[in-house]
Amino acid sequence: MKIEHHQAHLTYCSNIHPGESWDETFHNLKTYTTQVRKGLTESPFGIGLRLSHLAALELIKETQLNAFQAWLREENMYVFTINGFPYGGFHHQKVKDAVHQPDWSTSDRLAYTQRLFLILSKLLPEGMDGGVSTSPISYRHWHRTEKELNRVKSAACEQFTELICYLKKLKDATGKNLHLDLEPEPDGVIETSKEFVSFFNDYLLVKALPEISNRLGVTEKEADQIIRTHFQMCYDVCHFAVGFEKPVEALSRIKNADINIGRIQISAALGSGNIRNQSDPSWVPIELLPFDEPTYLHQAVVKRSDGKLMRYTDLGSALSSLDEYAYDEIRTHFHVPVFTETYGKLYSTQEDIIETLRLWLKDPFTQHLEVETYTWDVLPKNMQTDRVNSIIRELNWVKKTLNKHAEVE
Repeated sequence: MKIEHHQAHLTYCSNIHPGESWDETFHNLKTYTTQVRKGLTESPFGIGLRLSHLAALELIKETQLNAFQAWLREENMYVFTINGFPYGGFHHQKVKDAVHQPDWSTSDRLAYTQRLFLILSKLLPEGMDGGVSTSPISYRHWHRTEKELNRVKSAACEQFTELICYLKKLKDATGKNLHLDLEPEPDGVIETSKEFVSFFNDYLLVKALPEISNRLGVTEKEADQIIRTHFQMCYDVCHFAVGFEKPVEALSRIKNADINIGRIQISAALGSGNIRNQSDPSWVPIELLPFDEPTYLHQAVVKRSDGKLMRYTDLGSALSSLDEYAYDEIRTHFHVPVFTETYGKLYSTQEDIIETLRLWLKDPFTQHLEVETYTWDVLPKNMQTDRVNSIIRELNWVKKTLNKHAEVE
């Protein structure tokens, strides 16, 4: 839905709803998203659409696409952003590191993403830009050496070059401004803002700029602008918070590199809060243990008392190591509802969301705001509440937070 601040659009990501086929996805939109819209606004409501590989293959068919467009008009909805990170199954099965498959070294990932953009070009309202989020190239621990990491980054640049040329031609044909929003994530090949800037400058520009200039018949200065238009960042607040990267530092680094941010994913991580002055931290692993579940990766970062960050591939391994050193705080990649700051003795990183939104109010670096709390099914049972009402509550919390800080600013 369009909000009063900077003509931006606020939505939630439909990856919260289990479903891999287009029939299942469409059913969820009809069943849940319509209720969310009715609970929030009578104005047009934008959808943050998650499409699996299977759903995209089905929706691209003309009859399906025409039927969906007719439904959108009837329900006063529109699509402006697509989640293209999970390619395959994302609920009710073990996902873990398989969420990165296929990675950006493969033609399968490229073809899937091109298909998503073609669908988005047909759904996107006139005058709006549209984004597709994607994985941070690959899963870091599949590439054990620097040589292997360099190889997968270089291979990804080839695929990104193809995609950028595709998006430029799609823009020329349709007038639609579309951008890939690469999403840094714990244990992704691209995890931090520093790594994003390094990849953009040292790999993407170096490899893609001359190729795009040659293939499109433009100057290298024009090719540089084409890359920056179509290759952007998806800023997931939870992901940066897990690594203790402050919003003001991360966003400043991206801005100073002249890289665009296509989307803010409004999400909160879970952690202990600062326990520096607590004499007995033995409660921490007890409280976090219910969140160590088998579906998703819940990478964890522990801030030791000497300031060093210890990174773990999943929550269980972090919890088993907490008695090996003194630490001030642990955070884990477990998306929790954004409207709550505390969960028993635990804390969310809600404050990072507030700070990100405050910075955005001062400098509106994107028009796409999307709440992404996909973990409702794996939350501890006592935290699971009605999904529709919880989504409405999350979106209302974002609107209230923006209104509050807009008055201050």
